[in-house]
Amino acid sequence: MASITVRNLDDGLKRRLRIRAAEHGRSMEQEARDILKAALNEDAAPSTNLGTAIHRLFRPFGVENLEIPPREPMREPPQFD
Repeated sequence: MASITVRNLDDGLKRRLRIRAAEHGRSMEQEARDILKAALNEDAAPSTNLGTAIHRLFRPFGVENLEIPPREPMREPPQFD
């Protein structure tokens, strides 16, 4: 397995990592591995296009059955004489 060294880590960030690791009952190193794994697996998920994402977001509200109002005829453009 590979290993990495993280230099110039902010003291506050290191403190938060130490606290989070303690809350989960594991070492800082294991906590960092799990955070990296979760972040990289999240990015590996296939991306969806915007239309699909919007559809999934509003599907629970039953938007498939919305009534589409009839269109009105186009207005005449203004005349600038």
